[in-house]
Amino acid sequence: MDVETKLAAIRGFAQEIVTEPELKTLFETNEHPLAYDGFEPSGLAPLHFGVLRAKNIKTLLGIGVRFNLYLADYFGFINNKMGGDIDKIRTVGRYFVEVWKAAGVDTKKVNIIWAKDLMSTLDYWDTFIRVGKAVTLERSKRAITIMGRKEGELVDTAQVFYPIMQVTDIFRMDIDICQLGMDQRKANILARETAQKYKWKVPVAVHHPYLLGLRGAPSALKTMGDAEGMAYKMSKSDPKSSILVHDSFETIREKIGSAYCPEKVVEGNPLFDYLDKIVLKDKDAPIRIERSQKYGGPVEAKNFDELVSIYREGRLHPADLKVFVAYGIEQEIAPIREHFEKNKAARELYETVKGYQVTR
Repeated sequence: MDVETKLAAIRGFAQEIVTEPELKTLFETNEHPLAYDGFEPSGLAPLHFGVLRAKNIKTLLGIGVRFNLYLADYFGFINNKMGGDIDKIRTVGRYFVEVWKAAGVDTKKVNIIWAKDLMSTLDYWDTFIRVGKAVTLERSKRAITIMGRKEGELVDTAQVFYPIMQVTDIFRMDIDICQLGMDQRKANILARETAQKYKWKVPVAVHHPYLLGLRGAPSALKTMGDAEGMAYKMSKSDPKSSILVHDSFETIREKIGSAYCPEKVVEGNPLFDYLDKIVLKDKDAPIRIERSQKYGGPVEAKNFDELVSIYREGRLHPADLKVFVAYGIEQEIAPIREHFEKNKAARELYETVKGYQVTR
């Protein structure tokens, strides 16, 4: 596969690449670079975890990138996930592995790494200290937004260590591509700056956008950036904002039916976010939305862009769009839900995690 094809595949899901010339050079010099994404085990899997991020992983595997799936158990412990119960956090981590399998990620082609194992050597903590020496206390405190918290929300000393630990992980795993969400940008930039200071390998950062929650976002919000978008992203800690991979089709229809979707409004409309990132396999392909003859019959668009124009002009009603999107999401979720229904071990993990109380 040629370099331009690989770059195009990553551009297809990335909001930002830091930097694209470096990524091009990486592919020219390394046929199988190593990427990673990290996850705090913290409850049942929402749509963006079970579908969107799995889709990104499969895209990278498809262009020859090797991949580490990092189960950040100690990070979840520091962040007080699952009430700070490390055993529950690790159970959720095992459940996450089942979600990836159900979503079609070939777990034989990825490395599944636990923080507890990566952190078990003195070499890890040697790197940790060196990273800490390269980052000021203020920079570390400002970077706690990667924990899903605001500046000034620090509760204990361990949380100050969180950004330094995440940067250390990158170097200890010898990562070439940090493939994480925009909310993790500060950690990846710290890693790049630390690498430049010590003349270590500088990782490329590929940041994917958030998935909007069902409540939507202000129409003025053009991009889902680090600070401005976090309040509007889909979050499993807010049931009214999220769709879970275990939701029945009836539940999906109910949630989509109550989602923010004003007539003629596309910006900040979560349904168009789901079309863009989840439902449509090819945004240049024709789209047909069924509609009663009473209301004018089916709506047809030659591609996604034309559908956007049709909606802005008021030629497609939110109710019809919602039905179409609900069916599209069901097609993505159904195989995951069925895996947990048919696989006894997976089902038992799901039932256990379902019984846990999610803490922020």
